[in-house]
Amino acid sequence: MAKKSRNAARLHRHVRVRKKIFGTPERPRLNVFRSINEIYAQVIDDHSGTTLVSASSVDAALREVVKGKNKTEQALLVGEALAKRALDKGIKTVVMDRGGYIYTGRLKALAEGARKGGLEF
Repeated sequence: MAKKSRNAARLHRHVRVRKKIFGTPERPRLNVFRSINEIYAQVIDDHSGTTLVSASSVDAALREVVKGKNKTEQALLVGEALAKRALDKGIKTVVMDRGGYIYTGRLKALAEGARKGGLEF
């Protein structure tokens, strides 16, 4: 039997997590995607299937701020920006969807940045 690729294993974990996690209008889902160089975060209402707020390290507003920082520091800044945008839209609490990634490093930094910015989860 062939060994699963790392991404296939992550997607399998993500599907397993998504069976339990569902974003409601009152408490939307904070979804995270991590590429090799960038990090992306969205606050999603699964009832309507819409993205309410998003932030990433490639945003026009954040691109200059994150330039020259390491990836963990970039994730922290993305988390803070996401929290600010969510609070501006009236979103205070979210449920974290780590996307099959291990809660460490950049993912943990993004979550801490979002908490520091005022989001609760």
